[in-house]
Amino acid sequence: MRREVNGPIVERKTNLKDVAREAGVSLSTASHALNGTAPLTVEVRERVLESARRLGYLEIRRKKATIATLHVVLLALTSDAAPQSDVNMVSWTILNGLRRECERRGIRIVPFVSATMRLDAAQVRDAAESEKADGIVILNDDRPELIRALSALNRSMVILNGEDPSMLVDTVTVENRFGARLGTEHLLSLGHRRILHLTWQGRTTIRRRYDGYVDAHLVTGLPVPENMVVVAESYEPRHGKQVMRALLKADRSLRGATAIFCAADNLALGCLEAFAEAGISVPEEVSVLGFDDIVPGEFSTPALSTIQMPADRLGAAALSLLEQRLIANDPLRPAHRLELGCRLILRGSVAPPPR
Repeated sequence: MRREVNGPIVERKTNLKDVAREAGVSLSTASHALNGTAPLTVEVRERVLESARRLGYLEIRRKKATIATLHVVLLALTSDAAPQSDVNMVSWTILNGLRRECERRGIRIVPFVSATMRLDAAQVRDAAESEKADGIVILNDDRPELIRALSALNRSMVILNGEDPSMLVDTVTVENRFGARLGTEHLLSLGHRRILHLTWQGRTTIRRRYDGYVDAHLVTGLPVPENMVVVAESYEPRHGKQVMRALLKADRSLRGATAIFCAADNLALGCLEAFAEAGISVPEEVSVLGFDDIVPGEFSTPALSTIQMPADRLGAAALSLLEQRLIANDPLRPAHRLELGCRLILRGSVAPPPR
């Protein structure tokens, strides 16, 4: 807002009175509309919200709420997610995005690293209480038994890069199912009809990528190929290479596959190594598509086509969910699931099937 004082124009912050005046309502009505503290008609509430948005008052309130509610966040992660390495790039991209956003907002992160590959809800609770954390961020671990235990803690928390089908706690992840469908549909559009899916026994998010692989076939009116899912020991490149070596030894035709959709770039990079060793040309003989868009994929031979997940944006989204729950201060507020979009990145590892 701008106001003249003895001639010169000075800036002043918009306040609730300005919103009420703009919307043509009383001050108390404007307050009730913004805080949800009294029944109002939809028309009145929308008019107040639109005035508050247009005048910048909603953004002012959001910034004030951020400062007032979120000071300390406990970041709980398992031991396998903590070390920074070439095979752990997705987790570290997520963590770096969270760290940058916390620095921008002036939020202190307190890390809690489990001694094992599983988090214990009681230990997470004790750490949060000890550090007087305003909220808890759980990275990757979305086991149903952990989620049930965490939901009983009655604390603001969010699962980062995980899913909760029971909808007991807030979660932030990427569109794993749609991303996988997007990639598989592209392979089908090129003419591939026998697409191998290379995956591992991962978390719910990884199973969603299989669901997307199935969806793509069904949406295009094609049957899901039988016996075309190969399960690796884990997601590391060496495991992808190992399982592909074994498959080539048993059946060099790869069960008739002309393309492979991998549930992670790491697995895809292992595939590329196995094919290079076996003298199989990519993409002339077989196409390879990954998921994640980690940096090594840009420099592989050939460069890896992939589904890009916005890993660096997940942290900010998680903090926003924490912030919203704290501001609402509503024990009956339902759990929220937030999914960020993925996109297809085409490089040199995908082409139409050989004729």
